[in-house]
Amino acid sequence: MGHTVQIYKNIFDKVDKNTHVLIATNGRLDAILAKLWCLMNGKKLIIPGQSGFGWDDKLNLWVFPDVFVGLTDYQCEWAKKINPYVKIVKIPNGVDLDKFNPKVKPIKTKLIKPIILNVGVVDSFKRQSLLKKASKHSILLVGKGGDIDYKHNDMPGVYTACDLFSYPTSSFESFGIVMLEAMASGLAVVATDDPIRREIVGDAGLFVDPTDTAKYSQALDQALLINWGDKPRIQAEKFSWDKIAKQYEDICVNNYSR
Repeated sequence: MGHTVQIYKNIFDKVDKNTHVLIATNGRLDAILAKLWCLMNGKKLIIPGQSGFGWDDKLNLWVFPDVFVGLTDYQCEWAKKINPYVKIVKIPNGVDLDKFNPKVKPIKTKLIKPIILNVGVVDSFKRQSLLKKASKHSILLVGKGGDIDYKHNDMPGVYTACDLFSYPTSSFESFGIVMLEAMASGLAVVATDDPIRREIVGDAGLFVDPTDTAKYSQALDQALLINWGDKPRIQAEKFSWDKIAKQYEDICVNNYSR
């Protein structure tokens, strides 16, 4: 794109004073320090809403960034209620469509087909325990605390080795990139029934209250029987990183560089 992008682990790194726009991807103290740095140096601050619907993203809005990036329509509406004086722009997360695709060679697994996949840190927020309780089929939990923690470069083959992706996460989660990776790999998704998951998954999956074990189990069985065709891949293509990067370029360069 012809523009320089630098990544810093934290604001205590020596940020180039020629920086026009600072994008702070973490909340809490990082957001406050990023705001102070921008005020002292006359720069612009953009904060994406990666932290969810808790105090982190409320703080991100209360530091008055020049732009708060909502990942979904639902989050944008929520952000407007928290701080109506901040400019809100919708830009979702994206997925690498070349890396994650149905043609990737699957990894070898001893699990009996069909295999239902979940990716993420195993905890009460992601609620994998609900999936284990509801499923009659093989489950592969990938991530810290799961069955195995694959390297990121191995993940494309993990997705293609499975038959369905399920994500019973809490409705406080602001997005869920793993759903995009799954759909890009050709997997349909059974997800929590809330506005965010519906916006991301579209018609490439089913939605259910995962706390209702019987209905969750039924949804998993039903999803495995449906011929989803290209629907998951087509849905994922709406979130191409190329498209997302262009949107960030627009708000960073066209509106704020000088």
